[in-house]
Amino acid sequence: MRLACDRLAALGYLKHDSSIQPNGFEIVTHPMSYQHAIHEFPWQLLGELDELGCETDTSVGLHVHASRDGFDSPAHVYRWMKLLYRNESAVSTIARRRSHFAPFDRVARARAKDTAKGNLHALGLDRYQAINPYPRKTLELRVFASSLRVQQVQAALAFTAASIHYTRGIDVAAVRAGAWEWPRFAAWVRNQPDYQPLWAEMEELACAC
Repeated sequence: MRLACDRLAALGYLKHDSSIQPNGFEIVTHPMSYQHAIHEFPWQLLGELDELGCETDTSVGLHVHASRDGFDSPAHVYRWMKLLYRNESAVSTIARRRSHFAPFDRVARARAKDTAKGNLHALGLDRYQAINPYPRKTLELRVFASSLRVQQVQAALAFTAASIHYTRGIDVAAVRAGAWEWPRFAAWVRNQPDYQPLWAEMEELACAC
C-alpha cells in the first residue's frame, strides 16, 4: 500500500471497498482527462503490484467516470448511451466481464432519455447498472473488470473517451447510415492514434470488426 501511495502522489488515493478481500484496496484517481491519465499516471505501478503478489479478478470492477461537462448536450449523452446499449456483446467483450453489479438493464435502456436529460427522479433505478446515472456531475461506466495489465486499463479509459468523441459528431443521417453499429465504431477507432490501447485490445479480443 505504501508503494501505491508513493507512486500515486497527488494523482489519487487508496480506498477499501466491501467487494474486495479484507486486506485488499482499490486505487481511486482524482478527475483527469484521458490524455493526462495516459501520460501522467504511473503505469509502472501496475506491474510492481503484480510482482508483489497483488491480484485482481472479474468480480471486482474498474469504474470509469465520464464528466457530464464533457458532453455537448443531452442529445450527445443519449447518442453515447445508445451506442453502448446497442452493442452490449462487444462492450462486454472489451470490458472482459458480465456482472450483475453492472447489467445492461432493459428498463435503464428504455429510460436513457431521462438519464440524458438529468431527470434522475423519474428513473426508479438503482446505481448497479452498466451506466450509473446518479453521481451528481458524472456518468459512471461500471462494466470493466479490474486489471493489473496496462493495456487493459488504458483500453477501458480509451473506450470511454473514444465512445464520447465518436458520438459527438453523429447526426440523424449518420445514424440512419449505421453509425451506431459496432463495425463502424471499430473502423473509426482504428484510425485514431490517440486510442491505440483500445484498438490493440479490440484486436487481441477479436472484436475489431
